[in-house]
Amino acid sequence: MEKKISDKVINRLTLYHCILSDYINKEIEFISSKQIAQLLNIDDSQVRKDINLLNNSGKNRVGYIVKELKISIEKTLGFKKKKKAFIIGTGNLGTAIANYGNFKDYGLNILALFDNDPMKVGKVINNMKIQEISKLPDLAKSEDVDIAILTVPAQFAQSTADFLVRANIKYIWNFAPVVLSVPSDVQVWNENLMGNFLQFTYDI
Repeated sequence: MEKKISDKVINRLTLYHCILSDYINKEIEFISSKQIAQLLNIDDSQVRKDINLLNNSGKNRVGYIVKELKISIEKTLGFKKKKKAFIIGTGNLGTAIANYGNFKDYGLNILALFDNDPMKVGKVINNMKIQEISKLPDLAKSEDVDIAILTVPAQFAQSTADFLVRANIKYIWNFAPVVLSVPSDVQVWNENLMGNFLQFTYDI
């Protein structure tokens, strides 16, 4: 059985992946744990410990082969395993997420956008037509989608989550500033934008 990787390690590995992608674009072949640590302002030993989970051995005095390390991270985190998702709510945040072009690089394929605002339904964002939310259950079933990205206003978040649960959505990436109540078989990841901002600015 594979050892479960903690959320904190997953977060750091995704940051390493960004650095490695940049190195590839710059045609740099090797990278050291010290270089990664300096870029992220973390301890060198922590970087080495994280990379050891990938079974990727570096080269003495040279470091890690950038392309190989990037592939190791992708395999470990399941980038190549395709995941389908819907975006629920097409305000500024939902639109921005829909327009983000790099999700497919990480295995996430956004299939459709949903809203209940008649003024938005029918509009096209990034080649995807906004659909009336009542159509979600049937499309989720036919396309085998169980991931929803929730970007609705706070006052509608819980009722929308209830609707998603009834539509057999099992994973909710929640951007609404609300703690959702869902059944035990549904997983919610709360993207706390203001909490992250306050952590960042706490000492300013």
